[in-house]
Amino acid sequence: MNKKILNVSNRDVSFIKLIEDIYLVVACDSCGAVGEKSLDIVKVPPYIVGRFTSRVALMETFSVGACPKALTAAICNEPNPTGEGMLAGIKDELDEVCLDVPIVISTEKNMETSQTGLGITVVGICKENELRVNATQPKDKLYCLGKPKVGNEVLLDDPEIASTLLIKKLLEAPNVHDIVPVGSKGIKNEAEMLASSLELNLKWKENLPVDIKKTAGPATCVLVTCAGNIDISCTQPVFFLAEFDK
Repeated sequence: MNKKILNVSNRDVSFIKLIEDIYLVVACDSCGAVGEKSLDIVKVPPYIVGRFTSRVALMETFSVGACPKALTAAICNEPNPTGEGMLAGIKDELDEVCLDVPIVISTEKNMETSQTGLGITVVGICKENELRVNATQPKDKLYCLGKPKVGNEVLLDDPEIASTLLIKKLLEAPNVHDIVPVGSKGIKNEAEMLASSLELNLKWKENLPVDIKKTAGPATCVLVTCAGNIDISCTQPVFFLAEFDK
């Protein structure tokens, strides 16, 4: 297996070599206590839960260069209305990036639930030479696109948060190396894990413009490493954070 892939232990994604240069890529995300049920902490419609949970798994899959081929939804609640609401959100998230893939669904039909839960898995494929993992080089710059937000801060149409469409746009930028969606571990943890896996050091900028220890919830921001300055048109704020060196 590619040595770069062997070192990707800090991501919510796994790589399985199928034949020759083809890899199966599996990414997942979960969401709990977010919904409309009595014990939910953050109150939002099931549709929003479906949108953001599927978005995270899709972002992880796209960010490593893979093409999603199937999605599973483990809905820990009744089929209707919670399950139907989640499914509508999942389908709309797929539609936003023009994906038409099989969706395998399971719902809770035996027990009445008082808290919302959802698990999403995305399965994709990628050629080995198209994988985007651990490509960062010494002297690369580290940027954050989007703002870390969590809980009630997260709004569907917020132009400041990252999206699957942003990931696809970044993949087309010639000087972009690694793309890392940020979740509950926060920017600092994700950046240091990436640097460690490549045996590189991080030289953080003074007076950082964003909270690098805050959770980013459902991947509301992404880290991007690139040679030189990043040049991309997007609604999300772009923050220069650090530089890599030996």
